[in-house]
Amino acid sequence: MQKDLTLLLGLQEIDDQLGELERSRIYLPEMIQSLEKEIDELNQAIAINDKILEESQREQRMFELEIETDKQELDKFQKQMKVIKTNKEYDALTAEIDAKKQGVADKEEKTLALMAAADEAREKSAELKSMLTEVKTRNTTQLETLRNQESTLQAKIEDKIIERNNLIKDINRQIVGVYERIRKGKGGMAVVPVRKRACSGCFKQIPPQRIQEIRRGDRIFACDSCGRILTWTDEENV
Repeated sequence: MQKDLTLLLGLQEIDDQLGELERSRIYLPEMIQSLEKEIDELNQAIAINDKILEESQREQRMFELEIETDKQELDKFQKQMKVIKTNKEYDALTAEIDAKKQGVADKEEKTLALMAAADEAREKSAELKSMLTEVKTRNTTQLETLRNQESTLQAKIEDKIIERNNLIKDINRQIVGVYERIRKGKGGMAVVPVRKRACSGCFKQIPPQRIQEIRRGDRIFACDSCGRILTWTDEENV
């Protein structure tokens, strides 16, 4: 019976490892996706910022051309002022000159704002590209590690299943059934050691006589409180 208990502990260890591998099947893709998303989001931010810079520069060039054209027209108006003959023509041309000057002033103000926006976009672009380089350096190494783990995960699971099946062959079938039922019900640990005269699964105190019976290992005992299989190891402190 002690042999069965020892084998059960080995089976439980394999099942714990299988559980961790199965959890890895879930969290590895999530971690990979998170690292890839971080890189993608920076690339998108850079693309958006570059678009803002491009648009600012395009509008700036457009206003600069319009300002140049407006100034050329103002020169023409100034020359026309020298040849006008009536007050009506003078008033009309003066109004047109004032409007054109105001238009030039507005466009120059917008040009300055666009220049500031372009400078800000350039600074942000440099910052984002520096961040991207740093994140790529860090994440690429992690991604390589995680993808390697993911690629070998199924083989590791299959190896553990084979190891488990080989171990079960040497354990009494009824005992395996009890173990499986307890493990399913408790969501994990089915076999626990006695520690400080108590079940280490639920910490329920165990009578001295029962402790002696567990130490002998000639039969399987379950905790009266939680139902877990109790075992004795040399680590006990009783």
